Order: sequence, then C-alpha cells, then structure tokens
Amino acid sequence: MKGLRIKSMIRKCQSSVWSKPQPQRLKTEIVWSIGLYAGNSPFQLTSLENISNPVLTRDNVTDVPAAFVADPFMIKANDVWYMYFEVKNRRTDKGEIALARSKNGLDWHYEGIVLTEPFHMSYPYVFEWMNDYYLIPESHKAKSVRLYRSFDFPTRWSFVANLLSDQAFLDPSIFRYRGKWWLFAGTNGERKHDTLLLYYADELTGPWFQHPKSPIIRNNGHIARPGGRVLAIGDKVIRYAQDCYPDYGAQLRAFVITELSTTHYHEHPVQPEIVLSGSGVGWNESGMHHVDPHLRNDGTWIACVDGWFNSRVAGAQN
Repeated sequence: MKGLRIKSMIRKCQSSVWSKPQPQRLKTEIVWSIGLYAGNSPFQLTSLENISNPVLTRDNVTDVPAAFVADPFMIKANDVWYMYFEVKNRRTDKGEIALARSKNGLDWHYEGIVLTEPFHMSYPYVFEWMNDYYLIPESHKAKSVRLYRSFDFPTRWSFVANLLSDQAFLDPSIFRYRGKWWLFAGTNGERKHDTLLLYYADELTGPWFQHPKSPIIRNNGHIARPGGRVLAIGDKVIRYAQDCYPDYGAQLRAFVITELSTTHYHEHPVQPEIVLSGSGVGWNESGMHHVDPHLRNDGTWIACVDGWFNSRVAGAQN
C-alpha cells in the first residue's frame, strides 16, 4: 500500500508539471507614428522643442482599430492646418486615409477616416490648384495613380481620373514647375523599391507622358522611392527619397534637381545627404521615411514626418 501511495504522488506531481502554463511567445510588431519637425531649411529639420512628439499615434484613431499611422501630408486653408495620413486598419488589413486638424500647426485633433476604397491606400499627397483641393493617394494595389477632388473640403472626396494605369506605382509625388505638371513614382525593378519613374503633362488630368530619361533611377534602393512632398523653389526642385536598402524605412535622403525639361534631367544630392534618420530611442527609434515641409511666414520650415519602432506583443504559442 505504501508503494501505491508513492506512485500516486509521483503521478500527481508529473501531471502538475505537464499542465503548468507555458509563457507566451512575443512577436515583433512595427509601429509607425507621426511627428512634427522644424528648421531653417528643408534639409535641416529637428524635433520641435515646444511639443511632445509624436503628435499622432494609432491610439488617437477612434473610429477603426489602427495598427499604425504614417505618410502624413499637410495643407493650410483659411488659417487652419489639415493633415491627411494613412491609417492601417487592423480589421480590413488595408490602408485608409484619415484627417486631423490643427489651429496652430502644433496641436492636432483626430477627425476620422475620410477616404476608403476596396484596395489598400497610403501616401495621401494633398495639394491645391485653381481654388480646388486634390488628393493623390498611393494605390499600387489598383495598379494606377488616382486623382481625387474634394467636393466638401476637408472631409469629402470624389474620384476624378486615373492619371496613370497598368503598373504598381509607389508613392506618386506630383508638383507644378514652369507651366507643366510633373510626377515621380517609384516601382520595383530587379529589387523592391529600386526604380524611379518620371512623367509630365500640360494639364492635371493629362494626357501624361513618360519622360525620355525615365527611369530616372535604376537598380538603386537607396535613392529611388519617393519620400514626401516635392518642393519647387525658384529655379530648383527638391525631391526626397526613402533609403530602402538593405531595410525599408531606415532613413531619408534629399536631392536638388538642377535641370528639368521635357528632354533633360539632372540632380545632385544635398550635403549631408541624410536629412532624417532614426533617433535610436522612442517613437522613431528604428527609422524615418517621410517628410512634408512647409515654409512659414518667418522664413523657417515646419514639416510633418513619420517614424517607427519595434513593439513586442504577445503572439500565438507554437
């Protein structure tokens, strides 16, 4: 009997060990957020001292379950700042376009999702032309560059036209220069994010023509993919490029375009070439890949930017 009692106790101990809950494994989740930077030039931008970055995070999104917010573009109308940006919707697993509002450009209030489609959208490049407001979001899943116009600014938008079709265009970036419209768009060549295309048109809705020097960039993931608003300042044009090699979203570079016509193109990098990069700590610890600078009345610049860090969250057990 004593031997049976000992065996029973051993079985109970073994059962207790086997049923002990195992710790959950942690998985890494990339989290993008939005901040504000400022400086004396569009190449030298740092975090504003009188605000606490980031100014918008996924926690500010109240109408959908958000994985992150990214790709911000601003526009000022009637003394109010409006910011459009991507919200990655966890429920649909696609990007949707959201709006935030600010009276001073520093304190932002989330308004809500203002544009959705059956496909993923991001990079909501907003601009004004002839007293109308337009938006060109990235829609590479639809293999097109789509133009929207606001019929009730800032919240309601309607589709106008496909400017380009039949290719997965990445982060299309439009600007007006010397009486013509110009548009950069990234695409994938031999590797991801390694090719930059250039198009031009006389009218906003086209027809659009590919530049004879396009692709402007080939086989270079460091400088091909657009990274924010293109600036036309006097005779020069400034373009920003994401450094996507070897890892996406690491840092941002800038280039000055010194010659641009329907037949010629020439650019050179600014010095220092890296204009934004990860801080090593906090909301933009791991990298930055977007900027939208605006000139203020005092001659300084303010810009909305984004950055990311790795968040460890509980995942499924193996």
